Parts: sequence; C-alpha cells; structure tokens
Amino acid sequence: MNPTSHMLHPKALRYVAAVAQLGSVQAAAREVSISASAIDRHILLLEDGLGVPLFERLPRGMQLTAAGELLLALAQRWKADLNRTLSDIKHLQGVSQGQLRLAAMDSHVNGFLPEFVLAVAREHPGIVLEVDIVSPDEAVHKLRAGEVDLAVAFNLKPGRDLHLVASAELPLGCVVAPGHPLAAQAQATFKDVAAWPLAAQSRALAIRRYLERRHNWLLQEARPPLVTNSLQLVKSLVRSGSHVALTSELDAGPEILAGQLCFVPLKDKSAQPQTVGVAISAGRALPHIARMVAARLGTHVSDYLARVRAVGADTKRKKPKPR
Repeated sequence: MNPTSHMLHPKALRYVAAVAQLGSVQAAAREVSISASAIDRHILLLEDGLGVPLFERLPRGMQLTAAGELLLALAQRWKADLNRTLSDIKHLQGVSQGQLRLAAMDSHVNGFLPEFVLAVAREHPGIVLEVDIVSPDEAVHKLRAGEVDLAVAFNLKPGRDLHLVASAELPLGCVVAPGHPLAAQAQATFKDVAAWPLAAQSRALAIRRYLERRHNWLLQEARPPLVTNSLQLVKSLVRSGSHVALTSELDAGPEILAGQLCFVPLKDKSAQPQTVGVAISAGRALPHIARMVAARLGTHVSDYLARVRAVGADTKRKKPKPR
C-alpha cells in the first residue's frame, strides 16, 4: 500500500486486519511500524465502542470473534474500494495504474491466460494483476462479493448483479491423439466415443455434471478407467493414445496448437455447447481501467479460440483420409 493509501485507510481497520492476519499484536506492530501498545489501544477502543470483543485473547495469540470477522470483511471491502478510487484518480491524470483482481479457471493456466497476463503487462505496465484460480461457482461468488474485479469462467449467465462483457460458445467434442482412429473423422457421435476408454472429469467440473444430466448412459457404458479433477492428467492420457476425452477446444487449446491433440466435434444434436465468458459486477462502480482490461480479455479469448480453430481445421485438411 502506498503512502497516500495509508492516509486514506482508517487506522483501526488496518490494525484489525494486521492482527487478524498475523495472529498477534506484536507481529502486527512490526508489520505496520507502530508500537504494540498503540495497536492494542485502538482495538480496545473499538471493542468498547461496539460493545463486543473483536478478538479472543488466547495463550498462542489473537483469534477473531464473529464480530471481528465482520469488521475484517469491512476492512477488506474498504481496501478494495480505496484501490479502485486511487486507480480512477490515476486514470484522470492519464496514467493507467492500479490493482486488478481476476478470477480464472485452472484449465486457462496453460492456455490463453499467460499470453493475456503478458499483454496486460505490456499495454498497462502500471497495473498490478492478481489472478485467483477458482471453480466457475467460486468465480461468480467472488465477483458478487467484491473479492475480484473481473472473472473469466465457463457457463456464466448475465443477471442483475453480473454483467457479461464477452461470451463465446464452446461446442462439445471428442479430444484424441493425432494417430487415433477417431482423429480421421469429421464428426463423432456419443456412440463412437463410448467404444473407447474414456478419461472422465470429476463432478467438480461442469462438463461432468452436464454429462451426468444428459448422457449418463455414456459414463456407465464406457466404464471410464479414470475419473479425475485434473485436466492436465486427462490430456496426458489422451496424448498417449490410450484414452479419449469429452471437452472443448479451449481446454485442449495448447495441445491443438502444438499438434499434440485433435478436436473432433460431436455430431449429436443433443450435445449442448458450453460457453466461456468474461464478466464484471453490475452492482459495483469499477475503475475505467478495469472495464478496459475486461474488454481486452474478451477480445483475447476470442482471438485465441480463432487461432485454435484455424490450426485444428488446417490439421484436418492435411491429414490423409483412411482408405
């Protein structure tokens, strides 16, 4: 936090947050460069004014009470709002600076996300980008709670408190190794997929829940020898040629671009596409730079998908047809 932030951030909230994080008044005093007695005095005054204890004084340190948890949440919201305000002030000065928090999926880490982070660093060197890797459900929760400024996640739906900046459809398909028999097909059916060992994602991932709702017979008939919440493990097995997987082009993007995997669209009319979207909170005032970065992320995801699809189509054209 810069010196200006210190002047605007209420001392009492800073001290409560520091003690909560570090577990003792002495450690907090070293962190914020003030005497332990001063921090203790501020906390006691707060507790006296509120009429409730904020910490339990334990032999091994300080632990937040329920009232303390509420005050800590206020301190975190205050800090987030302060960062956004300072970012807007910098933007008025023609400077793109600030701190932005992004929620993204684990499957994005080895795909488009590193390129996007580098693009933001190049185009907006004054921005500090914090990236939290979470599930789609957690991304929505964090966005609504104000814990992140923007999110890129699967199957986001616009609502009263969620503004969808960009969205793209992700048709469901079968991912196979280049030498796999299914790789030569222009399309595949669920019956085609069921004939091969299936690397299935666990219920922690949206694709598995979708398959259970609409195509549970496939999971039973294919008798998957593997169920995992690790997309990287799924793709490793598929690259070896021993398994097939049901997922999207985005999840397999790095391997498709490298020629290590092929994406075969599913022909079945009941195969409902997923979506990938970029969203911001509709109920919070975001700094201009946050809206700019959200729009940039939407364009980046769209461009990345276009590259993956172009390489996939080119691979199909070059692949010799079976005799």
